[in-house]
Amino acid sequence: MAEQKATNVHWHEGDITREHRAKLLGHKGATLWFTGLSGSGKSTVAVELEGRLSEMGILAYRLDGDNVRMGINKNLGFSAEDRTENIRRIGEVAKLFVDAGVIALSSFISPYAADRDQVRDLHEAAGMDFIEIFVDCSLEAAEARDPKGLYKKARAGEIKNFTGIDDPYEAPAKPELHLHSDQQSLDEEVDAILALLRERGIIAA
Repeated sequence: MAEQKATNVHWHEGDITREHRAKLLGHKGATLWFTGLSGSGKSTVAVELEGRLSEMGILAYRLDGDNVRMGINKNLGFSAEDRTENIRRIGEVAKLFVDAGVIALSSFISPYAADRDQVRDLHEAAGMDFIEIFVDCSLEAAEARDPKGLYKKARAGEIKNFTGIDDPYEAPAKPELHLHSDQQSLDEEVDAILALLRERGIIAA
């Protein structure tokens, strides 16, 4: 848990609640946390899902690993400590999106279970929906895809602390949804997510 360094600060409640925003938008906010190996298809399914939700008139926003590291987290590397801080920060950002009534689509390798659990706890303590989606893919399939050429560089020793090669990946024990991107079609993955969102009352049935 991050240390609170600022003193004499107090949370200022507004008059507009999440319920007001949900009524305005016609759906609830929630964080969908896509986790999996590099190349597993996290960003691909999030992009497709965002498009489908937009067509349905549902407001969603993607928080992608690389994109965030080019901005708010550009001062972080890939050590265990930096990975933890990366996930902590994006968890806080995702929570703000949920409070605004938006469905946050967070695509991060997030290899450590403790870090993902911390984000879950942050949301659940605030009464917010947190849905962990394990985009499962064998290392062999992910490495064969290698869309950014990262596995090749990691195997050559050009990248250190690379998940699945010289850093561990701790798979979720009980994700809300377990996708198999090396076995399912993209449409099947998105359909499964939409079914879960309807089941949980986040979007209309």
